[in-house]
Amino acid sequence: MAPPMLSVSLEDIRAAQDLLSGVVRPTPLEYSRALTDRVGCEVFLKCENLQRAGSFKIRGAYTRMSRLSDEEKARGVVAASAGNHAQGVALAGQLLGIDVKVYMPHGAPMPKLLATQAYGATIEQVGTTIDECLVKAREWEAETGAVLIHPFDHRDIVAGQGTAGLEILEQCPEVRTIVVSTGGGGLLAGISVAVKSARPDVRVIGVQAEQAAAYPLSLAAGKPVPYERMQTMADGIAVGMPGDVPYELVRDLVDAIETVSEEELSRALLFVLERAKLVVEPAGAAAVAHLLARAGQPVDGPVVAVLSGGNIDPLLLLRIIRHGMAAAGRYLQFRVRVSDTPGHLARLLADCAAVDANVLEVEHIRTGTTIRVDEVEIGLQLETRGRQHCEEVLRTLRGKGYQLKFG
Repeated sequence: MAPPMLSVSLEDIRAAQDLLSGVVRPTPLEYSRALTDRVGCEVFLKCENLQRAGSFKIRGAYTRMSRLSDEEKARGVVAASAGNHAQGVALAGQLLGIDVKVYMPHGAPMPKLLATQAYGATIEQVGTTIDECLVKAREWEAETGAVLIHPFDHRDIVAGQGTAGLEILEQCPEVRTIVVSTGGGGLLAGISVAVKSARPDVRVIGVQAEQAAAYPLSLAAGKPVPYERMQTMADGIAVGMPGDVPYELVRDLVDAIETVSEEELSRALLFVLERAKLVVEPAGAAAVAHLLARAGQPVDGPVVAVLSGGNIDPLLLLRIIRHGMAAAGRYLQFRVRVSDTPGHLARLLADCAAVDANVLEVEHIRTGTTIRVDEVEIGLQLETRGRQHCEEVLRTLRGKGYQLKFG
């Protein structure tokens, strides 16, 4: 069977790489011993979280905007984004001297808003999703003549993102599997073209958040279809419907689309932070989440997992760290009733210390319809070393007669 005619070619991506020379830097490819031990073959991390503006998005944005005519550049550009594409477009506009207007959803992470403003873009917040922002961006395009810089649905965007795939092949020539976080599909499509054109034997896997997984629905339907009820912490890949350009490339080239849960995303973010010493956002951790969730299953290595972005609100990072610790069995919370007499709290804390459980918070509750006047309810939050240690703590406390309550 003849290979499909692709809307984006390897030559397009090589031309984009020449265009981006001196604008973006090749991001590091870091060996991960911790992931290698879990997966059972060599695993490397492609650190797009260390790219300019904190994600891969500058690759496609600059490629697209640099090819505008002088007249188009004079009219300015408009974009819709939860943050990473906004920063990429704003930075490209600053470098190229183009006025930029960006529509961002309410609730977009504050660091992404501030960074986009710092690059000189004008921001307007509308709706709660990228798709709602795209509607407003298209209205602005029609009203003013500004050029819409789509986050993923354009040949130049896909070609620019595909330069990350060329770097992977240069940095890890023996690669056998590449895992890529996926929203609209621009990065996945670009990497797939770059890699499959030169190495069709390499397996390429896209990973979506389980609660924003438009690609499995679209591939089953044979065309892009919307995912109606998105609800994920991974705002960078919370895209309601694939674009036509990346959809066709993903359909023809990508070997599999997998999904990961919110718990798996939070565990992966915590894992990368602790074991690789890298800060990533939830969307950026999706590829690692896939590998961790399937640890022990056969995989053809070496594997490259793309960390697509690192722009995360510190407050969200704190919540996700705690959520990830709970999901990994390292954070334990319960209530227990004891006699309201001196020494009982000290005895409970001593029993926790005896099994090396670190007490994070203590709460006393003395009033309640079910609490007797001679009782006190103590709420404890503990840090443990993992699920086995968590089970040991619970077993020990129950063995000492404590009646534990959860929820």
